[in-house]
Amino acid sequence: MLRAMKKSIFLLTALLTSCSVMNGNGSGTRTADLRIMETTDLHTAAMGYDYYQDKPTGEFGFEYTATLIKQAREEKKNTLLYDNGDLIQGNPLGDYVARVNPLKPGELHPMHAAMKLLNYDAGNLGNHEFNYGLPFLQQVVAAAPMPIVSANTYKDDGTGKAGANAFTPYLIQKRTILDSAGKPMTINVGVIGFLPPQIVNWDKANLDGKIVTTDIVEAARKFVPEMKAKGADIIVAVAHSGINADYQAGQENVATELTKVAGIDVVLSGHSHQEFPGPVYKSIPGADITKGTINGKPVVMAGFWGNDLGIIDLKLTYDGSTRKWTVTDSQSAVRPIWDKAAKKSLVTPDPAIAAAVKAAHEGTLAYVRGKVADLSAPINSYWALVQDDPSVQLVSAAQIAYVKAALASTQYKDLPVLSAAAPFKAGGRGGPSYYTDIPAGTLAIKNVADLYVYPNTVQAVQVTGAQVQEWLERSAGQFKQIDPKNPAPQALVDDSFPTYNFDVIDGVTYEIDVTQPSRYDATGKLANPDAHRIKNLMYAGKPIDPTQKFIVATNNYRASGGGSFPALDGKNIVLQAPDETRQALIRYFQDQKTVNPTADGNWKLTPIAGVTLQLWSSPNAQKSLPAGVTFVKTRDDGFAEYQLKW
Repeated sequence: MLRAMKKSIFLLTALLTSCSVMNGNGSGTRTADLRIMETTDLHTAAMGYDYYQDKPTGEFGFEYTATLIKQAREEKKNTLLYDNGDLIQGNPLGDYVARVNPLKPGELHPMHAAMKLLNYDAGNLGNHEFNYGLPFLQQVVAAAPMPIVSANTYKDDGTGKAGANAFTPYLIQKRTILDSAGKPMTINVGVIGFLPPQIVNWDKANLDGKIVTTDIVEAARKFVPEMKAKGADIIVAVAHSGINADYQAGQENVATELTKVAGIDVVLSGHSHQEFPGPVYKSIPGADITKGTINGKPVVMAGFWGNDLGIIDLKLTYDGSTRKWTVTDSQSAVRPIWDKAAKKSLVTPDPAIAAAVKAAHEGTLAYVRGKVADLSAPINSYWALVQDDPSVQLVSAAQIAYVKAALASTQYKDLPVLSAAAPFKAGGRGGPSYYTDIPAGTLAIKNVADLYVYPNTVQAVQVTGAQVQEWLERSAGQFKQIDPKNPAPQALVDDSFPTYNFDVIDGVTYEIDVTQPSRYDATGKLANPDAHRIKNLMYAGKPIDPTQKFIVATNNYRASGGGSFPALDGKNIVLQAPDETRQALIRYFQDQKTVNPTADGNWKLTPIAGVTLQLWSSPNAQKSLPAGVTFVKTRDDGFAEYQLKW
């Protein structure tokens, strides 16, 4: 009996020892530090090079971020590195390898060639990954040097419903890390990716019948328990989604809601081109911008174009009795590559990145320097949010010419054609250098790309006069409400409203009365039914007929519902052209041979007597001041402050 008991104890001890060896982490309590790094919204900015101005810059570029990554790795024993999407589109280099000199099967995308040198653990997909079509994206993903995840994108099952996952939804990666005593331990890190479900609308022409998306939070609640059941010790949600104040199913920005999902330990955010932790998000419920947490969970959002590296430092505790890891503390931060106040680089670029993308970079330069036409006067967008602007009018002129020709032999040939275009480069989140500025002389491909930065395609919709009015009301959300009785300077532009949603509609005339509240809220919902900022809306010199039918030339993003504009949901599209808007611009300019940039002044802000409006633009905007605008000062962030008085 005694011998049998001893044998049982021996076997039990051997079994426990075996479990400890298999686990590799022992039976006691141990602690470890783990640094998680994020890049996001790189938008093919491999180099610190402005292809539109054809000159180097230190304000952005992965070649600078790479240096920060190497420095951050030297500081900690245990690190992980993830990319959060919007990687392969965003500047002419992206266009060059997708359209001009397409990648060959199996060839690394230049961004991946650069990132391969940094040994990324995984990457996520963003919405702009789909801009060049699904076959190109699949080709890029197949050759990627790191695994790519996306949990809420599915293959269309043939009925418009979600079938199998279109991409790997998540990974569980076993990593060896060193504990606080320098001894090795194993940890299973789960990584799951998400993107805005709106991609099926924004890229409808590329994805219709092929891809179905689901709500981000729904996908998280589906897969996270599965990941835990399969052994994930900690879970990192890599979400190409911004930080939200509230939540409803299907929305674009839900990073805050992801912090509430049980099992998620870390949220990497993106898409919004902002920084977290940072003052922009100080009023978000549950946010601690000192520690960089939301609802107690560590969160980071690392800007855009490589201008920041996101870092989350975790303190982990391993309980050998339960064999569970716990995040016991954290600190999030963003490290910039550029000193905005001193206007100088904070790090030197990594020369290995330039070497990795040398051929694509040089090919892009040759491409963008190609001549299109002659330009009789300069074009800039410094005041495109204040007055009718040639940089927007030229796009509208090209869109109208294209759509009229395309519809000339159709049932829509006799309907009047209007055009909606927005100032894409108008400062804001892009910073004080993010403006179109094209000198007179040769108009090159780079200048066309400067006027129109996205690879959108030309589309047209049929609307009524009443819907034109509502379209403009939504667009007028660009402005804050101004108190006509307040003598103190008041900021005019709402910087949280993306300028690419400030559609100017050419072919009609109108005023914008900013003493009225915005009719629509930030999400595009009717908020103030009695408010009307759009005044004196006229067509052909007469008040617009609410029932008259119009064709509006626009792009695939807007026509399919991008920006949540009323009456635009993809159901009233009458033209889905195969050509990109930039190609329509090139043809229009080539036909003209000499381009004379002018604006017809079809819209204006309603004057407000006795009011002083505050405006922010580039310091370079002083060379083209509108009537009533005066320069005040240059701020520490690089923007210049101006005032407008009538």
